[in-house]
Amino acid sequence: MNQIVNQMLQESELPELDNAPDTPDRLPAPNHPRFTKPQRVAFVQACWHREVVEQCRIAFLAEIEARGIARAQVDLFAVPGSFEIPLHAQLLAKTRRYTAIVAAGLVVDGGIYRHEFVADTVIKVLMDVQLRTEVPVFSAVLTPQQFHESAVHLDFFRRHFAIKGIEVAEACASTLHSLERLRGQVAAGIV
Repeated sequence: MNQIVNQMLQESELPELDNAPDTPDRLPAPNHPRFTKPQRVAFVQACWHREVVEQCRIAFLAEIEARGIARAQVDLFAVPGSFEIPLHAQLLAKTRRYTAIVAAGLVVDGGIYRHEFVADTVIKVLMDVQLRTEVPVFSAVLTPQQFHESAVHLDFFRRHFAIKGIEVAEACASTLHSLERLRGQVAAGIV
């Protein structure tokens, strides 16, 4: 994935995502399935490179609301960096208050081994949290290679995090629907 992002940075102009034409031939908003039970989501956001990572949160909130989980049902938590996300996710999962937890962060460093180690560790621990608690945990913790705090890179990654926010909302809603069905089938003795 990092190679794709780097290649996109090198080969293309930044697309204008927010200047889509407002024309009558736009597709109608999709009709998403409704949840049978109330859902509550925790969104844990690292504050390192906040101006980039917050684009994920903003896009996530808009998309998850379109998919039937009201903004009031999403609790936001800020942590200093991505390394602090797993402990927060674990404690939030143990409360049993949340049906899903979403993590967002940007891990950058001058040394390739250090930031890849941090990102890999965060992802592994988030997977362990969801398997131990049976609360799904979703990650939008990204590790770009060769990140520079130039205007071009910052703009590119703001847009990239907005896309990731939509994608993680889609994954979250789809998984919650799937788990609702599966748990219903288990309770009915079908599975």
